[in-house]
Amino acid sequence: MSVHQSSAQNPFVLKKSASLWQLLIRVYGYLKPYWKHTAGAYLSLLGILALSASIPQFIRWIIDTGIEKNQPQVLTWSVLALLGLTLVKGVLNYFQGILSETASQNVAYDLRNEIQKKLTQLSFSFHDTSETGELLSRAIQDVERLRFLTGRATIRILDGALMVLVTMIILIVMDYRLGLFVLISMPVLMHRAYYFGSRFRPLSLMIQKQVARLTTAVEQNLRGSRVVKAYAQEPNEIERFEEENQSWFDLTRRAARLQAVNVPLLFLLSNIGIVVIVLFGGYLVIQQELTFGVLIAFITYMGQLIEPVRRLGIIIPAVAIAGSSAERIFDILDTVPDVKDAPNAQTMSIINGSVRFDQVSFSYGKQTVLSEIDFEVQPGQIVALLGATGSGKSTIISLIPRFYDPTAGKILVDGKDIRQATLYSLRSQIGIVLQETTLFAASIRENIGFGQSNATEEDIIAAAKAAQAHEFIIRSPKGYETYVGERGITLSGGQKQRIAIARVLLMNPRLLILDDATASVDTETEHLIQTAFENLIKGRTTFVIAHRLSTVRNADMILVLDHGRIVARGTHESLLKTSRQYLEIYNRQLKHQELAA
Repeated sequence: MSVHQSSAQNPFVLKKSASLWQLLIRVYGYLKPYWKHTAGAYLSLLGILALSASIPQFIRWIIDTGIEKNQPQVLTWSVLALLGLTLVKGVLNYFQGILSETASQNVAYDLRNEIQKKLTQLSFSFHDTSETGELLSRAIQDVERLRFLTGRATIRILDGALMVLVTMIILIVMDYRLGLFVLISMPVLMHRAYYFGSRFRPLSLMIQKQVARLTTAVEQNLRGSRVVKAYAQEPNEIERFEEENQSWFDLTRRAARLQAVNVPLLFLLSNIGIVVIVLFGGYLVIQQELTFGVLIAFITYMGQLIEPVRRLGIIIPAVAIAGSSAERIFDILDTVPDVKDAPNAQTMSIINGSVRFDQVSFSYGKQTVLSEIDFEVQPGQIVALLGATGSGKSTIISLIPRFYDPTAGKILVDGKDIRQATLYSLRSQIGIVLQETTLFAASIRENIGFGQSNATEEDIIAAAKAAQAHEFIIRSPKGYETYVGERGITLSGGQKQRIAIARVLLMNPRLLILDDATASVDTETEHLIQTAFENLIKGRTTFVIAHRLSTVRNADMILVLDHGRIVARGTHESLLKTSRQYLEIYNRQLKHQELAA
């Protein structure tokens, strides 16, 4: 069985969930490099808090001194001073916002870079079992939620918590009777806010996973739009998307109901407190046990408490969502690549290009893909791999550049175990051209020069000429600067394959891995591609997944695979005489090419 046809469990399923506190502590660790911005934001917060605590007291003094004692001059200067304090508070709010946002944007920048780096480093086994939409959702939406958490969300939570604490102390000092009532009501509010958050977090995680599935559905439909239209599957795809969308809608409706009950309830509890203070405080004022200024100050403080409590009702769910986002992001960052550099890995220089498979076996999950593969290739030889779909051809060529590591046995290049070489030094000396050619949304020049930043104009043109691509390139609207579109969509299959060959020629590798299939191209294009292949193979050790008679005839060694084992080996002529399996493949796939010739 081919590697790419095997199934494995999702890499995220078996992870042990961390607690919310562990996740948050780790997230806040990303603020450490930006401690100056963070410190400035929180110093501004303390200044705002001091002003918020003192302004109601100042209002009380204005009422009790300027108004009740009929002192217009005091009233005038006091109001101007109050305006000045308000302006200072506004300036501090500005600095708090700009500094906290700068720090949180840097956290998002670092996280996205880490995710991109990790996704690039992770082994093929990870990407085989991951969905593109899921990874995109984590890298974009989840990172944005952590940006909000490390910026405004935390500022607002601290602001609310400190405001509640300071206000409670002030209220008890001002009048213990009213203060005790407020003190009793605050735990009720806090408990309700905590209750809300503890139930909202698991629901938010489900919503995020469903958003990832929606993203995957859209991404797959866009990527496979031609196949969908070719098979007239638009109604089925629309229905499938509607089902996923309905699941998302049901989850968000549950979340909306949870918010619709709890957020107004928090407001209600806060407003009941104000009503009781007005009633009881007014009675104390009438009885002359409390001044009117103190009552106004109490009401002002309670008004200031409503906003932090309201924020807690909004921010606590956001923290719960951010906790889920952190868990999803760290699932990626904590994934250990199956294939990585050994601790003592050294740079490998492939001088000759000999390759040996020494009793190599490979399993993908519980499925055995290769069993005791053993062969040796001399420098410059051509090895043709033949076999039915799932026989192990793709797995063999995937093991050479260490896209996967063998379960047993070892692979030697120039007598050295490739697991002792750094991945970069190994892969940079192996050229790969497969039937499914990947081009990037960039110019033809950039695609040919991919990975070869020092290549000159002359080098790129020479490689294109050797790959039989120069002629069609110069006929393109902008020549080598022609933009090829996403996945090279503006080019034909034959053109894409020749650009891929030019890219490998520019790389000048010692080892080659090829798929010589040239399906769906005309005779002239097929001839050009075969000429390009011949130019590419010269002097290089080459492994070819063979589909053409000319390839197997020119091969120094043919390996016939069946169910992960080598069932025959030799040259074309010898295998026709000695191998029943090869003769069957020849009659089924290759003989018609000889008759046509």
